[in-house]
Amino acid sequence: MEQLLHYCWKHKLWPAGELLTTDGRSVEVIDPGLHNRNSGPDFFNGKVKIGGTMWVGNIEIHDKASDWYAHGHQNDAHYNNVVLHVVGVADRDVETLSGLFVPQMVMTVPPSVLDNYEELLKTDAYPPCYRIIPDLPRLMIHAWMAALQTERLEQKTVAIAERARQAGGSWEDAFFQTLARNFGFGINGDAFEEWAKHISLQTVGKHRDDLFQIEAVFMGQAGLLELGAVPERYQKDALNEGYFAKLRNEYQYLAHKFSLQPMDSKLWRFLRLRPQNFPHIRISQLATLFYKRRACLSRLIECKDMASLADMLRTQVTPYWESHYTFGSESIRTSKQLSPASVNLIIINTCIPMLFAYGRHAMKEELCDRAFDFLEQLRAEQNHIIRMWKECGLEVKSAGDSQALIQLKREYCDKKDCLRCRIGYEYLKRPHPATPT
Repeated sequence: MEQLLHYCWKHKLWPAGELLTTDGRSVEVIDPGLHNRNSGPDFFNGKVKIGGTMWVGNIEIHDKASDWYAHGHQNDAHYNNVVLHVVGVADRDVETLSGLFVPQMVMTVPPSVLDNYEELLKTDAYPPCYRIIPDLPRLMIHAWMAALQTERLEQKTVAIAERARQAGGSWEDAFFQTLARNFGFGINGDAFEEWAKHISLQTVGKHRDDLFQIEAVFMGQAGLLELGAVPERYQKDALNEGYFAKLRNEYQYLAHKFSLQPMDSKLWRFLRLRPQNFPHIRISQLATLFYKRRACLSRLIECKDMASLADMLRTQVTPYWESHYTFGSESIRTSKQLSPASVNLIIINTCIPMLFAYGRHAMKEELCDRAFDFLEQLRAEQNHIIRMWKECGLEVKSAGDSQALIQLKREYCDKKDCLRCRIGYEYLKRPHPATPT
């Protein structure tokens, strides 16, 4: 209930009638203040008139007044500047560390807001706010989508920056790890990121002109050159074909030379995985990208349009993998290039976030702007999340729209965080049919 009180205070959804302190003084809210989501009072720099006197300071909100003591605010100097304590129940007076009693005001949640909120939390239909979406102002939807799009890029920026930090400040490593993660296409994303952390770009770079040696290191560090990583029914064929043994011998030589340690091959997932997404295929494609000097940050930064981005990611497997999906298991020969849909997903989830993150890091605003431009140029993703929003009446024109709606579902709808959602705000303030007027 405290979150709902926060919400009503922030959006000035007061109950009908005059606002009064517990000792009978009138309260006029000039400015509810800035919502603080970190430690300290709930709202900074609020402006309220209490009994005709203007007060400027912080606002604290609790379900019960006694929560002030339960949370230890009486011993915290950060709460000395609280000018109003807003509560659902005033069960006691409260005092600051400096010894001053804080004016208190009981605020009830308007019945229609409470009914709407309970409906959002309990409705089985997903998303529960679907019935108002077709009637929402297009300008409001556009503004919210733009904010969600930025929020999603900033969230990905945090993950990329953390990879760079763990790599000793290397943004080149951060890019390679991000690229590898998205070559896992969801199911093997974690395994691919772990694999990329086992790849020393400096070490592999010493053999950059030899695709076979690159593939040997890439496969070996993935743990896929251990005989136990080959399904038992294919082990004999893998050894007889010779390519597996040749790669393994080369890897053993390079592993000894550079003190390489492979990852645990048990991290790879194959269940319900389409053969073209098997790690062997994706790793061979990454080896080709690395060999052609396309899996590098400098090449990404040089890309000024969608055509150059797509060209950068154009790759295929080495000859052995044209007729195999795993070692020893022969298949119909195909080039196994990345499909246009896969290229688009890599651009959306790797290239664009990397441009934005590195632009922020290097303070190059043109890279951030380019990231947004690319999102608007790309077609929207097609998945169950996007189909759901389309059924609710939302227009999805570009990858920027689809990324925004993925963010909306995962960070707001899935977490039932309707109080931070602009659509949720519109839903809560509407008259509820079951609420007496």
